[in-house]
Amino acid sequence: MKLVSWNVNGIRACVKKGFLDYFKTVDADIFCLQETKLQQDQITLELDGYHQYWNYATKKGYSGTAVFTKSEPLTAKYGIGTNDEEPEGRVITLEYETFYLVNVYTPNAKRDLARLGYRLEWEEELRKYCLELNEVKPVILCGDLNVAHQEIDLKNPKGNKGNSGFTIEERGEMTKLLDAGFVDSFRYLFPERTEAYTWWSYMSKVRERNIGWRIDYFIISAKLASSLIDSQIHADILGSDHCPIMIELEHSFKNISV
Repeated sequence: MKLVSWNVNGIRACVKKGFLDYFKTVDADIFCLQETKLQQDQITLELDGYHQYWNYATKKGYSGTAVFTKSEPLTAKYGIGTNDEEPEGRVITLEYETFYLVNVYTPNAKRDLARLGYRLEWEEELRKYCLELNEVKPVILCGDLNVAHQEIDLKNPKGNKGNSGFTIEERGEMTKLLDAGFVDSFRYLFPERTEAYTWWSYMSKVRERNIGWRIDYFIISAKLASSLIDSQIHADILGSDHCPIMIELEHSFKNISV
């Protein structure tokens, strides 16, 4: 089973930059989007063979998530826990027979850290939610988690200490999640791989020089780790300031060994 996640930074703009070509070529079983930046009926995507699930932000041109899946889920939920009122459209959970898929666009703490407090509260709620799901069946959490967890995960760790996305607090929340029974799929397979980034600033030639951050993840239940075949970063795919990431698991929607 192949899963892809991509912060498209505006799906309408990304479609004009080759999104559909990549979508068809990669042929994922589940394809997750973050930062779709649109409202209902502002785009129609003809994706033969896929069921589509969208979570729109109330604010126009802001946030939003989507999931395209070949296999129809048992249930679809929007928001975290019992909260179905989610004005920023940041979470979609699809339940399948053998796992939960949680697609997430984590709030940014902002450059001046004005939203760090809200971010940390949100992280705690997300972790509790994933732990509750994990008690029922394994969880695949993916998306733009807006944090570089380790120094290896960004080009300039010394210069960015304390900055949004690399604060002690944000990194600590990721550590808590992993310590609670989850695995960073990329680091599980490639613990020492450097120069592996998923986001680059739009500043001149930053991407060309690979001055980036790894802030997009597939975080999976530890009991799924033995089913993990591959974890890839498709840095050559343009169309957004983020690039797509992909994992492959050994089994299908109805047959995941745990």
